[in-house]
Amino acid sequence: MRAVGQSVGIKDVARAAGVSVGTVSNVINRPDSVAAPTRQRVQEAIAALGYVRSESARQLRAGRSRILALLVLDMGNPFFVEVARGAERVARQAGFGVMVCNSAQRPEEEAHYLSLFAEQRVAGVLVTPADPTGGTLEAFARHGIPHVLVDRTAGAGSACAVSVDDVRGGRLAVGHLLDAGHRSVVYVSGPGGLQQIDDRRQGAEEAVAAAGLPATTLREVRAEGLDVSAGRDAAARLLGMAPRPTAVFCANDLLALGVLQALYAAGVKVPQDVALVGYDDIEFAAAAAVPLSSVRQPAAEMGGLAAELLLTEIAGSDGGATEAGPHEHRTVVLQPELVVRQSTLSVNAYPSVK
Repeated sequence: MRAVGQSVGIKDVARAAGVSVGTVSNVINRPDSVAAPTRQRVQEAIAALGYVRSESARQLRAGRSRILALLVLDMGNPFFVEVARGAERVARQAGFGVMVCNSAQRPEEEAHYLSLFAEQRVAGVLVTPADPTGGTLEAFARHGIPHVLVDRTAGAGSACAVSVDDVRGGRLAVGHLLDAGHRSVVYVSGPGGLQQIDDRRQGAEEAVAAAGLPATTLREVRAEGLDVSAGRDAAARLLGMAPRPTAVFCANDLLALGVLQALYAAGVKVPQDVALVGYDDIEFAAAAAVPLSSVRQPAAEMGGLAAELLLTEIAGSDGGATEAGPHEHRTVVLQPELVVRQSTLSVNAYPSVK
């Protein structure tokens, strides 16, 4: 009599079916290698006993799991939720699960999770790096676990990567404001060391230069974070600037929503007094009190493509044959799209720009 709560093992199935443990293993892993009558007898025993294969034991034998890890900068940002959704959809179709972790933009947290992933023998890692030096990823690469960069480019073909052309995104946002006649624009950026922030600034500067305007047309307020609270704090500083800007471009939508809240509280009207553009086009952008113009990133597509690249690399590292031959690192750069709403004057005046 088996005690309540005691798990059923492969030996119990073999005993019930009157076969060897090896035969049960073959039925589970290589069913075509077992004669049909024997296979049916084992499958009936499995069903009767409620046997479930131990995935942890399988991982120990295979040396690798069926789990992918996704390490992002901030799971509080809906942009990364969409990235995770895209990655999970592709992984599930391939028989993998996805474990999502949050580095909180801290290199020490990134190092902790990468070490944990190596200990758990995950099949591969999708990561938006928090360490600007690349040191933690360089150390992780020594474990031989495939990894793909998400929302970031890789240097000299060191890894596969999927990103968005953030320089173009910055040009779209500020070019739109300049086309609307604004000549005093502030870029609300974020913490130093994030390539996306720098690329969006570069694009904004290029838009000013292309319009033949002086560099002083664009000023910068550096936010301490990339969330709504940091946006409110940044707005308090830009409201004290002289001259006060007539337009604001924020490094992401959460910052823009914080700026919008602070402007409203100060009695500053958007877009009549200050036009406002965000970045990411999260769901809340369209649902804001003043619908927010934003640079849309294809977040779910980015996550899905990154997962596809990772699965291809895993297949190659496991010795699986691929039609393309030996694995070569690829960099995919997606294009952003400007979505214009009420926060930058007339929706009708400026249709979406791709």
